[in-house]
Amino acid sequence: MPVSQKSVLDAVPTQLFVGGQWRASSDGATFDVTDPATGAVLTTIADGTVADGAAALDAAVAAQADWARTAPRDRGEILRAAYELLVERTDTFALLMTLEMGKTLAEARGEVAYGSEFFRWFSEEAVRIGGRYAVAPNGATRLVTMKQPVGPTYMITPWNFPLAMGTRKIGPAIAAGCTMVVKPAHETPLTMLALAALLEEVGVPKGVLNVVTTTHSAALSEPIIRDPRLRKLTFTGSTGVGKVLVEQSAEQLLRLSMELGGNAPFIVFDDADIDAAVDGAMLAKMRNIGEACTAANRFLVQESVAEEFGRKFAARMAALVVGKGTKKGVDVGPLITPKARAGVHELVEDAVAAGARTLTGGAPLPGRGNFYPPTVLVDVPETARVMREEIFGPVAPITTFGTESDALRIANSSEYGLVAYVFTRDNARVIRVSEGLEFGMVGVNQGIVSNPAAPFGGVKQSGFGREGGFEGIEEYLETKYVGIAL
Repeated sequence: MPVSQKSVLDAVPTQLFVGGQWRASSDGATFDVTDPATGAVLTTIADGTVADGAAALDAAVAAQADWARTAPRDRGEILRAAYELLVERTDTFALLMTLEMGKTLAEARGEVAYGSEFFRWFSEEAVRIGGRYAVAPNGATRLVTMKQPVGPTYMITPWNFPLAMGTRKIGPAIAAGCTMVVKPAHETPLTMLALAALLEEVGVPKGVLNVVTTTHSAALSEPIIRDPRLRKLTFTGSTGVGKVLVEQSAEQLLRLSMELGGNAPFIVFDDADIDAAVDGAMLAKMRNIGEACTAANRFLVQESVAEEFGRKFAARMAALVVGKGTKKGVDVGPLITPKARAGVHELVEDAVAAGARTLTGGAPLPGRGNFYPPTVLVDVPETARVMREEIFGPVAPITTFGTESDALRIANSSEYGLVAYVFTRDNARVIRVSEGLEFGMVGVNQGIVSNPAAPFGGVKQSGFGREGGFEGIEEYLETKYVGIAL
């Protein structure tokens, strides 16, 4: 049976989830969650306070010892059950994300498929946490290495992938035996509240997962981060905020996972299959309306194929239908806020003033909602802001290069190093360029790199730590060495 907006919103909890209980904020404050396509209020939820954050950490600390002793198989079975129930409720979670974030229903369903896989992946990793046994070189001691959960973890998730950025953190924490306090972005908190209810339903014990929604992120977060009982901080968001959090975390020398900003180059060499490169460009640029840290931000195209690539890419972008994500036939939803739309347009205006030409798009759409059309710019100078700053919108600036070394120089000139995309049919070049790119991930002849079975993360000012893959659970485990004399 198709789900309706009313039934989905009526089912979402509107309170904080602390110690296994749904409760109002300590001062009774609330805030509205709005639809970015219309500005209409979707619902009103609890606005957590510093005291609520402290209570959530209290609950996580109290539950840590018992949760760490829980059998790995039991933790894995909880994750498996959560995976199955999440897949079963795909349409419910997809509609919820479309309503609060703006992405189309098709994209939201894709996020459910992607996000749920972290629960399945880490359900299998829970029983594979190991160690090692060795004989000391002198033969007099046995060396035992064991893995144990880091402990209470504070998780700050972003608005652009309200489900997947949560499951990518919660999955390995549950598998490793860590308790959690989660603070979702205030723009899109409903998906996390619904996910907390689902996890409660499949048997996550009281206090293991706590969710505090708030419009006072900085005030609520700092006391938690500075509390000596917290052992880990994981954050997905902007580099500027990440730097502040890292500084605060230094007081307790917390374990950190920081997934920060990006400025992904999309490199097209003259030997590439241009049609395949355009297909990849559409995926890399327009996934999530371009509001993704992995979105292609700069298109670097070799001079001899630049005209063909730009023409074909612009035609594909111009054909996309912009509108409310719940409507049939819509390809591109609204940006998250009016401020976000204004920021995107400011980058376009700066590029045009610097000499760029607009092939399609280039101006905000009139009427209600935060809509911006898919935009392609060519002849964009390297010095334009749009080439240096994260766009977070459906704008594709194209510049050209002459040689392979030129492409690497331009690509690596950014302070960011999250992901890069390369299109070429030269296998030797694949190796050379992949090794030469200063990025944590490289997609070769594909426009999407994210995969629950692969380590996600960047270098330079895109952060550190990895989420997903075999490496993902290690972020939530400490290594202990035990020396046993004979």
